[in-house]
Amino acid sequence: MKKTYKIEVDCANCANLMEDAARKTAGVASATVNFMTQKLIVEFAEGQQPAAVMKNVLAACKKVEPDCEIYL
Repeated sequence: MKKTYKIEVDCANCANLMEDAARKTAGVASATVNFMTQKLIVEFAEGQQPAAVMKNVLAACKKVEPDCEIYL
């Protein structure tokens, strides 16, 4: 399952850090951050609950970029 989320991130480098953090989160099959459109596209691993996984993605992204926002 793929879902798109609106994000708020200040720079392209921060977006790359968020993308890496999201990709490394358990339950995420793939993740892409588009800095220009301010969107995060997440493909969830089979059998994962998106809401639970996204809480972990948000926590991981906040570790690398404390000012980021993901609108769930």
